[in-house]
Amino acid sequence: MRKRLRDLGISIGRLPTGKHNAITDVPGVLVGHKTLIFDEPRVARTGVTVILPREGSIWKNHAFAATHTLNGSGEMTGVHWIAESGMLTSPIAITNTAQVGTVHEALNRFAYEFGWTDVWDLPVVAETWDGWLNDMAAFHVTKDHVYQAIESARSGPVAEGNVGGGTGMICHEFKGGIGTASRMVTSPSGTYTVGALAQANYGEREDLRVDGVPVGREITTEKVPSGRAEPPSGSSIIVIIATDAPLVHSQCKRLAQRATIGLARVGGMGYHGSGDIFLAFATGNQLASETQKPYALQMLPNDQLNLSFLGVVEAVEEAILNALTAAETMTGFRGRTAYELPLDELQRVMARDH
Repeated sequence: MRKRLRDLGISIGRLPTGKHNAITDVPGVLVGHKTLIFDEPRVARTGVTVILPREGSIWKNHAFAATHTLNGSGEMTGVHWIAESGMLTSPIAITNTAQVGTVHEALNRFAYEFGWTDVWDLPVVAETWDGWLNDMAAFHVTKDHVYQAIESARSGPVAEGNVGGGTGMICHEFKGGIGTASRMVTSPSGTYTVGALAQANYGEREDLRVDGVPVGREITTEKVPSGRAEPPSGSSIIVIIATDAPLVHSQCKRLAQRATIGLARVGGMGYHGSGDIFLAFATGNQLASETQKPYALQMLPNDQLNLSFLGVVEAVEEAILNALTAAETMTGFRGRTAYELPLDELQRVMARDH
């Protein structure tokens, strides 16, 4: 049975985790997946993952948010409105490269059908490429699958690895996918949660590091074959960061930027073909869409943000590693196989180097 990083006796960072060590430790944040694995009539190794801030009421009670791009060979819709308004106004969905449009339309339809909006919506949909294991040209993900992911969204533990949008993904030439983690942050203003969820589909084997140890150089392609015959210089990663701290747009931008450090700690280099796109949102302020009154805003002093920055770095780093330790070997399109990170070998290397 596959395990999370800490279940292997490997703990990284210095901040405490939340109860579930997941983005859902941030109050009101729900995560749901729809996973598609079948071989007929065409090979599917794909799906969709949704993140619902404010238990889904984000359409009518917005949240300050911001995005950051390390390398832009990828897509995340809705980023222009986030930059313009400073707010996240919809759930977030992550899927494969070919189906951003399908998922975008489905989120719009859901909002109209269930009364979340009657005016307009610019939903956030992000992607990474799963075409090595998934017959992406078959366009497997449908509106109903998106609805099912939304309806399955829950708090508590989050399924990781070969699930949802991460089903067909490959990371550092091992099987990759969805991973999550969280950190508790204490400041003079209070204690807050920082959570991260990653869809990891990037990187070369020799760059992989775990808590600073060059694991990818130890577990070589001679020991575990590469997940791709000719690994591209990149692929992509989407990271979503959530916090319940009372932050404003500019502070969310600063959190999103720190995701690059967590990615770098694991070995992400932002290579030419990589889409490394990050979004951070904060639910500590209430931004009701229908109010006619000024918002009563709170804002943490900027000099109290350092531990939140550290929380982002540690949560992103661990989320990516949880994706790797949870993911299982998968054979898919055209008989291609992406092999799991061998946990016994990981423990051996870490024990020797620590």
